[in-house]
Amino acid sequence: MCGIVGVLGTHEVSPIIVEALKRLEYRGYDSAGIATVNEGALDRRRAVGKLVNLSDLLVHEPLAGKSGIGHTRWATHGAPSVTNAHPHQRDAVAVVHNGIIENFKELRTELDVDGYTAETETDTETVAMLAQRFLDNGASPREAAEKTLARLDGAFALAFLFKGEDDLMVAARKGSPLAVGHGDGEMYVGSDAIALAPMTNRITYLDEGDRAVLTRNSLEIFDETGRQVSRPMKVLSMDDTRIEKAGHKHFMAKEIAEQPVVLADAFKAYRGADGKSITLPSGELDFTACDRITMVACGTAFIACQVAKYWFEQLAQLPVEVDIASEYRYRKPVISDKSYALFVSQSGETADTLAALRYAKERAAKILSVVNVPESSIARESDLALPIMAGVEVGVASTKAFTCQLLALAALALKAGHQRGHLDDAEMVARLQKLSLLPGIVNQSLALEGAIERVAQLIAPAQDVLFLGRGPMYPLAMEGALKLKEISYIHAEGYASGELKHGPIALIDKEVPVVVMAPTDELFDKTVSNMQEVMARGGKVVLITDAAGAAEAGDGVWQTIIMPDIDPFLAPILYAVPAQLLAYHTAVAKGTDVDQPRNLAKSVTVE
Repeated sequence: MCGIVGVLGTHEVSPIIVEALKRLEYRGYDSAGIATVNEGALDRRRAVGKLVNLSDLLVHEPLAGKSGIGHTRWATHGAPSVTNAHPHQRDAVAVVHNGIIENFKELRTELDVDGYTAETETDTETVAMLAQRFLDNGASPREAAEKTLARLDGAFALAFLFKGEDDLMVAARKGSPLAVGHGDGEMYVGSDAIALAPMTNRITYLDEGDRAVLTRNSLEIFDETGRQVSRPMKVLSMDDTRIEKAGHKHFMAKEIAEQPVVLADAFKAYRGADGKSITLPSGELDFTACDRITMVACGTAFIACQVAKYWFEQLAQLPVEVDIASEYRYRKPVISDKSYALFVSQSGETADTLAALRYAKERAAKILSVVNVPESSIARESDLALPIMAGVEVGVASTKAFTCQLLALAALALKAGHQRGHLDDAEMVARLQKLSLLPGIVNQSLALEGAIERVAQLIAPAQDVLFLGRGPMYPLAMEGALKLKEISYIHAEGYASGELKHGPIALIDKEVPVVVMAPTDELFDKTVSNMQEVMARGGKVVLITDAAGAAEAGDGVWQTIIMPDIDPFLAPILYAVPAQLLAYHTAVAKGTDVDQPRNLAKSVTVE
């Protein structure tokens, strides 16, 4: 969530910071601002809404200076407003902040007694006030930042800028990611490497609890104990940070279209050199020593785990529990010391998932993760981090990351089934052969976009939409509903088809489209019975199935989308595509902000 950029440069930094913030728009935000130091003077500009509003303000009220910090804010404390927008400044200190300061009320009360009165509703202003009090009591800027950080509880990434210090920036992270970029006579700070890519590809990732002191020609890093440490500098390829729409109207459209390519890349990464086995890209794993798997995630990643539960239990006879990360540690789950805990996160920085990982780390036999960012906190704190190879995903509504998560989890389930003796060599080879065909079949499904767009035009006026599925398609029904509500703002719910008559059927009338995700499999006949229940009550069924399923379903279906044939094992991956396209074209028809839907953020780094 939010975005931080800091630059100690050799040129005017305002336009540089604005451009860098544009690369962080995908994270979600509702206001933006910049602060600079110019000839010792500290000043700032802030605006509500899109970055173009800040750009317009800077045209009329330029902000000079070669040192600066910038921020895109996703509101936590206080409504979006200029007053609440970052950077927050108190006299000689300006601060930008991602995260939540949990003890800000206690600090604010303490500061108020000393005559430092808050002017905003935010927790972040407290950080600037606290630093200024330390300055007033004789601390140097470095000391003021250090003393301030020692008083803060919660999760944060912070960058400090000080009046009279045009060659100094202090940055710190605790629970929120932060990277330092190395230039030639310049230094940079960013919420992630994507923001810094136009300026440098040399990146140092701060570890949990690190504090960094930057000048244009130096970087000092101190760990949470105050000891000076060295963190490695990595050279990133441009492919890791490229953000382009490549001719598409939206990033989401581009990322849907990229799925055949990224799925092929992911399959290549997990297929053994002999073509007959699964090899994990980041190390090996013994599933025979494991008595169960606990999978933990949020949002779309949580749905990927629910699909994987079917795979692990059916292919490997391995019990699986799936938990929502935000609830996991608070119920104090009992974790066997022979169990594996697996955490799924596109960004690898999801705050709830990271907190759940740290709870499980002291109890489970192994900590595994499935991530898209190998340098992320979740990856680094796992015993084994499995990459999904999706590349940069900008659209807030996850598409290619979801299908690549599913492929990585499918590969893991196959490996577990083979190791545990439930899949013999011949079955493994057959499954891998089917998996190798998946990118081509997904490409065929993309050719159905025109037909799906026509259905989306019919769904767009609806107030409510239901999605139904059985078996592994039940999580896909939930994913279809989540995608639709995320970007079109239509209320949608996904249900197991058999649960329809236990409550949701009360919602059925001629105004409610019901999307049924039903490839021809052993459960198809039961799904057809549930469809008949809907149609008998005037419901409008949108059936997503294959040719055999369309023929068997009979008359009465309102709209049918006929998918390519696929093995039922891989149907959840394939059927994600029409769910994504249906949501995308419905949102386009309604005119909503597809890539940056309201109130949402790509990387949720606050609890």
